[in-house]
This record gives sequence, C-alpha cells and structure tokens, in this order.
Amino acid sequence: MRLLPKNSEYTWALYSVLYFGFFFIDPIAGHASALVWGLTLLATLVFLFLYFGLFWVSCRQGLLHLAAMVLMGAAFAKYNGGATTFFIFAAACGPFVVDNEADGIKVLIAVEVAGALTWWLLHLSGWFLLFANGLAFVIGISNIHFAQRSRTNRKLIRAQDEIEHLAKVAERERIARDLHDVLGHTLSVIILKSELAGKLMDRDLHRAGAEIREVETISRQALSEVRDAIRGYRSQGLPAELAQARATLETAGVAVKLQAARIALPALHESVLSMAVREAVTNVVRHAQAHNCSLLLEQQNGSCRLEIQDDGRGGAQNEGIGLRGMRERVEMLGGTLSRETNSGTRLTITLPMKEGGG
Repeated sequence: MRLLPKNSEYTWALYSVLYFGFFFIDPIAGHASALVWGLTLLATLVFLFLYFGLFWVSCRQGLLHLAAMVLMGAAFAKYNGGATTFFIFAAACGPFVVDNEADGIKVLIAVEVAGALTWWLLHLSGWFLLFANGLAFVIGISNIHFAQRSRTNRKLIRAQDEIEHLAKVAERERIARDLHDVLGHTLSVIILKSELAGKLMDRDLHRAGAEIREVETISRQALSEVRDAIRGYRSQGLPAELAQARATLETAGVAVKLQAARIALPALHESVLSMAVREAVTNVVRHAQAHNCSLLLEQQNGSCRLEIQDDGRGGAQNEGIGLRGMRERVEMLGGTLSRETNSGTRLTITLPMKEGGG
C-alpha cells in the first residue's frame, strides 16, 4: 500500500512525519502505564491515517482530517505535552490542503484559535502555548509560501504540457497541409496522364508510351518533392511553378493564358505563392471542369498580386483543407486571399513585397 500518490511532489511528508516522535517523549520519560501506551499508540495510528490521507482526499475531506488532528491534540493536551505536535502538523499541512493563499491563512488562523482555546480552557503551561501556537504559526506561515509556490509550479507544468500539446497539434496540421500541397497536385497529374495514356493505347501507341514515361518522370519528381518537404525546401521557385502549372493545365485540355512579371520576392513569400499556384491548379484540374484558365502575376502598389481564374462550374464557398492552409500561410505573411465563385472561380492573393508586411 502506497503512503503517497504515485509521482507525488510531497515526498517531504515521509520525512516530516518523524517529528511526531515528540508525542512519545512524555510516555517514555514518565514510565507510562500500559493503558497510556495503548492510547498513545492508538492515537499515533489514527494520526498517521489522517496525515497520509490528506494527500489522497479532496480539499473538503482534507479539512476534516485537519479538524480531527486538532481535536486529538486538544484531547491529549492535558496528559501529554507532546500533543502540541497535532497542532503543529495541522498548521503545517493546512496550506497544502486548500487551493490558495487566502484559504491557507484562514486554516492557520483556525488552528491558532483552537490551540489558544485549548491552552486557556485547560489552564496549560506557557510551553504549550509556545509550541501549539508560536511554532505552529511560524511553520504554517512558511508553508503558505511553499504551498503557493508548489501550486504555481503545477500551473506552469500544466501550461507547458498544454503548449506542448498545441504545438504537436499545429505540427500535425502543418504536416497535413504540406503533404496535401506536395502530393495532391502531383498525384492528380499522374492520374490525369495515366488516364490519357490508357485512352491512347489503342490509337497512338507511341504517344501513350511518351505519357507513361512522363508519368515515371513526375513520380520521381514527387519522390524528390517529398524528400525536399522533409528538409523544408520544397519550392523550385515561382517561375518554375508557373511553367509546371501551364503544362499541367494543357495536359488536362485546358487553354492557358499566362502573364507573369519578373518580381523579386523574399524566399518565404515565393514559396507560399508557389504552393498557392499548385493548389489552385490542382483544384482546376480536379473539380472545375474548365475550358480556359488564366494566371496573372504582377506588381501593384508595392505588393505582389497573383490571380488565377477559370471558366469552370465554380463551387461552394466552403473551404477545404488546401484552401484553408493556403489562407493561413498568406495571412501569416500579412497578405490577403479572396475567392469568388459566381462565374467560374477567381482566386486573388496579395502579398507585401517585403518581409513583415513593410
């Protein structure tokens, strides 16, 4: 049977209980009778139950344990000077039973009042008052400070655990977004080209073979992109991404109009725009059923503006994981993202030319 809860921070309680030995001084010195020794040992067992029970019960039950200690101290005070230890332990443990400093002070005041009343009603010596009130007060005040520090440390540990949990959740979401951005587009292209190769197999074997070889190339590129994503260096640059977007759309049978100004952007901004192009083009190929798509990249009023528009069927306003991740990245850099789906879909992203939005 454990005396303290597993991984308890109150291991000091195991050593502090040794101070209860003062309760045995009077019976030893006075060569007490068997009856007195029996009552002393019984009181000791009850005290140990109350003392170690404090670390297992609720606050309300803990206060009952403290009250029982004080009553036992009052009951033995007339016959055993060591009964002051009950008051001392009650004052020492009180601050750890309650939830705040104010309640700790109230408990200490209650123990002090109980000790003073016991001394006055039983006409005890000044030594009893010195230990049951004076020493108990000093220890109680000290433990109010230590108990509050312990509660603060527990709050910090809980906060750190929560921060660690939130960081893990954020990292999982980031990985999900990255995998979606890396593989979603590429796998769509592989499916598209595989379907095209299957259709060409009976009509144009040479072209079907070329499409299959391109599928192999894209698959190898996807593997490389996954490795790059793990290292954190995924984008080959915005111009390369726009060129790949044109090729992907044309393979899907979508006519492309591409206007891209040469704009010097911070690496992070360029990476975010590259991922946005990839996500948008993937959505056009998968869902839009479009015949035409235009991509526009321009510098406007100190900002970089990317617009991708198709003449497809449009869509619901609800954002999927890809668009949501795209918006989060853009807004993190101080930019804006808007999406219109009235006639086809138009996605507009504006980013500041400099890091920090300046």
